[in-house]
Formats: sequence, structure tokens, C-alpha cells
Amino acid sequence: MARRVDDPHTAADLTADVFLAAIRSADSYRPDRGEEEAWLFGIARNVVAAERRRAAREADSGNRLAGRRLLDSDDITRMEERIHAEDRARELLGSMAELPEGERQVLELVAVDQLSVTEAAAALGIRKVTARVRLHRARKALAAAARRGPAAEEPPTGTSPADTAPGADTARAAESTRTGDAPVGISYARGQA
Repeated sequence: MARRVDDPHTAADLTADVFLAAIRSADSYRPDRGEEEAWLFGIARNVVAAERRRAAREADSGNRLAGRRLLDSDDITRMEERIHAEDRARELLGSMAELPEGERQVLELVAVDQLSVTEAAAALGIRKVTARVRLHRARKALAAAARRGPAAEEPPTGTSPADTAPGADTARAAESTRTGDAPVGISYARGQA
């Protein structure tokens, strides 16, 4: 053992392991296959190989950790912020999935695929005004869902009482202007879409 391992303490431990392995597997020894000494050397070779594999795994794990620093409180805070932001993003994606299909399609094309409202309308085969209205409703529903948070139950989206209230067209135009879209400029009488 001393010729195969540099550390004398490791050599002593491995020698003990060899004899323990020999005692455990004594019933598997076959005299017709060779001498006892050869059998013990075979066990010793296997024990040393197992120790080298273990040492290599340990060194590999040490190398993976080398050069990495421990996290300080600022790092942990940033990680927590990212986790919370990802949670909010998942909640918004869930709210987005609950939108009516037309509103969701326009929102995906504009917000995710970075198309203009005009391009989104052309892609969906709808009028530009219709695309703007759907986009406004989708944004409004997502904003309401974000304000409510995850614990609140979400009512069905679509036309809300605020959409049909007096002055709703003015509010829509103000929302469009605030979000960077030109105001729709068309007002509908109640009951018409």
C-alpha cells in the first residue's frame, strides 16, 4: 500500500479496508483460480482504485467551488428581488392566459413580439382601431390583475362597467396617449361595438 499511496495515514486506512473487504468476501475466494496472495492483491488494487476515484470526485467538487465567492447580503437581496419579479411575471402570464383570445393575441403581438399596433392589426386581419381597443382592454385587465395581486379572485375580462360609464371614451383616449398609442378618436354609443 505504501508504494501506491503517498500519505502514510491513508495507506494504513486502505490496508484496513483491504482486510475488511477480504473478510467480507472470503466465501467468494476460489483456490482453483490462483493463490491467496494474488487474490489479496486484486482486492487491494480495487480498494486503491476506489480511493483514487473518490479523491478525484472530491478534487473535482473542490475545483468547482474554487474561485466562487460566498454570497453577501446584497447578493441575497438581489436574488430575492429576481425571484419576486419572476413570481410577478408568472402571475401576469397567468392573467394573460385568462384574457379573451382576441385581446390576448393583440397583446402578445405588441408586447411580446414587439410589433406596432398597425402591424398587429394587419397580422390578425382586423382594423387598427379594433386592435387598439383590444390592446387597451388587455392592458387594463392586466393592470387590474396586478393591483389585485395573486390572492384576489379575478372577474371575467372584457367589457367592465367602467367601459360603458359616461366619459369612458375619454378615459380610453387618455390611457392610449399615456401608453404611447394615438387616441382612437371614435366614440360609440352605448350598446354598439
